[in-house]
Amino acid sequence: MSLLTPTIRPSVVARLNPVAKLAVALIVSCALLLSIDWVSAGVALLLECLLLLWCGLSARQFWLRTAPVWIAAPMASITTILYGEDSGALLWQFGFISVTEGSAQLGLAIGLRVLAIGLPGIVLLATTDPTDLADGLAQVLRLPARFVLGGLAGLRLVGMFIEDWHSLTLARRARGVGDGGGVRGAARRFFGPAFSLLVISVRRGSKLATAMEARGFGSDAPRTWARPSRVRAPDAILVGIGLGIAGIAIGVAVWAETWSFILA
Repeated sequence: MSLLTPTIRPSVVARLNPVAKLAVALIVSCALLLSIDWVSAGVALLLECLLLLWCGLSARQFWLRTAPVWIAAPMASITTILYGEDSGALLWQFGFISVTEGSAQLGLAIGLRVLAIGLPGIVLLATTDPTDLADGLAQVLRLPARFVLGGLAGLRLVGMFIEDWHSLTLARRARGVGDGGGVRGAARRFFGPAFSLLVISVRRGSKLATAMEARGFGSDAPRTWARPSRVRAPDAILVGIGLGIAGIAIGVAVWAETWSFILA
């Protein structure tokens, strides 16, 4: 089974239209990108965490899929705190590195924004079947069928690439290739399978493109869809919740006088 179509517990979020999920992610992301302050990001993250309880993912699935975000957020925050623009009182200094009140607040805001934007996006993607997403893009948003089907085919291959990487790693280990220690051994263990996977990907993509073209997927004729995709009342409610999260986050930041429009 593909890692992009995980086995999840039945949930309300999993049954919603993927277009509605995409709209919510875009609404929240755009609202948080209008300003860089920690209040709006913190409020949005708090509200999102309350809603993620109903996403249908188990605790293990949630932490595994969101692990890159939890790693990236503190790294972005620490980097901004140490090397961000200095403003306000000086809190700590070592050589050319200085931490001020302004850089600390900016680092906190960046870290919270990474979490507030990344977590819901990953969770909504994990609870969405790629075929349902393609149906929604083609039938609801009216995107070109050729573009949608090509994207769906590519998305389906990502899970196969992960399996290929695992198989290549085991095969090289069985042959005793790249078992050396140190930086050189680690480089060989990474770049060897990476090059092999690149070759496999190009060959597989070419064969898939030829097969899809031979079966008429590249035709400009009107296409029918096996599964209808419609926007229903629960989908509209989800979009309303996304608008509410964005509005509350901005409203609280304006009330706390921390809102600072980035284009002002």
